[in-house]
Amino acid sequence: MSDILKGKRGLIMGVANDRSIAWGIAKAMHEAGAELAFSYQGEAFGKRLEPLAAQVGSDFMVDMDVTDDASLDAGFAALASRWPTIDFLVHAIAYSDKSELTGRILNTTRANFKHSMDVSAYSFIEVARRAYPMMKGNGGTLLTLTYQGSTRVVPNYNVMGAAKAALESLTRYLAADLGPDGIRVNAISPGPMRTLAGAAIGGARKTYRFTDHNAPLGSNATLDAVGGTAVYLTSDAGACTTGEIIRVDGGYHVLGMPKAENL
Repeated sequence: MSDILKGKRGLIMGVANDRSIAWGIAKAMHEAGAELAFSYQGEAFGKRLEPLAAQVGSDFMVDMDVTDDASLDAGFAALASRWPTIDFLVHAIAYSDKSELTGRILNTTRANFKHSMDVSAYSFIEVARRAYPMMKGNGGTLLTLTYQGSTRVVPNYNVMGAAKAALESLTRYLAADLGPDGIRVNAISPGPMRTLAGAAIGGARKTYRFTDHNAPLGSNATLDAVGGTAVYLTSDAGACTTGEIIRVDGGYHVLGMPKAENL
């Protein structure tokens, strides 16, 4: 995979720390030769991100709030002033009130439903709209992250399942919208991973263990595996792949029930 992304550059959104899926993607892209810029939200996340960005040779970080149009406009204007064109964008952003990721979805509040959809799904449209002028003419790749809770009931995932279902639908619609301009749009769906976001899901440790014990490959996804998939989708090798939900979960999604010994 060495240098497969040489000459390509793009924006990574959503690195929270060195266990973030977005960080695994950033590392893999850097190792494949890409130039990277990063967005973050708020001073605290900026301080965590700065040393990580330096590890992959990036000195470009911009504060962006995906729920604020002015913030997005300013962030993409700063990016465009640095790089008039980009080749890829990684959208690794999601949020829901942790207190509503337990119990019954029946109790989801209207406010949290709207906010979860805004941050976790609608924001993909907003960043795609702003990335489009920087890719139009040369083509490019938009990537986002989803999870199988979009299509199957997962304990304690609740409203995030609905948000990820919306995100996957948007992936298909954006792929159709932007395909004529040579822009590919795909989502990666890892299995449960020990990330800051994953820790917010109730019973996360049991979920990790259950997947480890039952996935055909006998393990959860790794940051390296997800990063490698992102490199493939962004590279010229992925030139004819768009509108897809690529699962990186050790094969867990093919199962109808646990292994016999774990029933």
